[in-house]
Amino acid sequence: MTAVLKKKLTASLEDYLETILNLIGQAGRARVRDIAEHLGVGKPAVTAALKTLARKNLVNYAPYKAISLTAQGKKFATEVQHRHAVLQDFLTEVLGLPEDTAEANACRMEHAIDKMVLQRMTDLARYIRQAPPAKRKWIEDFARQGTENASEPASPKKEMS
Repeated sequence: MTAVLKKKLTASLEDYLETILNLIGQAGRARVRDIAEHLGVGKPAVTAALKTLARKNLVNYAPYKAISLTAQGKKFATEVQHRHAVLQDFLTEVLGLPEDTAEANACRMEHAIDKMVLQRMTDLARYIRQAPPAKRKWIEDFARQGTENASEPASPKKEMS
């Protein structure tokens, strides 16, 4: 693994890589204006981020040219995309959260979660899916209970006297 992949990128730069990967997958290309629109930022911010990513050898960028990921950039972007998908799946399928809530939280969590925690979440989700129906009932009850109480704030723990 190269030095840049060992060093953590900022959450913002990870979002740029993930967005570029998604745009290329959906539209066959990624342009500054598409990235800006997708991330809700200005074109100058995109240009600055692309220059930083190019210096780190994660994207191929030149003004007015198509933007592409280097092999290293694609690997990194795919890892970010994988973390996002696992987290979103866990939040919707295991915790029973609505899609929009799961999406927003997965976007924030994908930048901080470590591999061991992500793997355990993956393992738990797989275990639940493969469990016989009788063993899955508890998770279905949990998910239902969570949606019923979603509007209630969590109660603070009472201090022991």
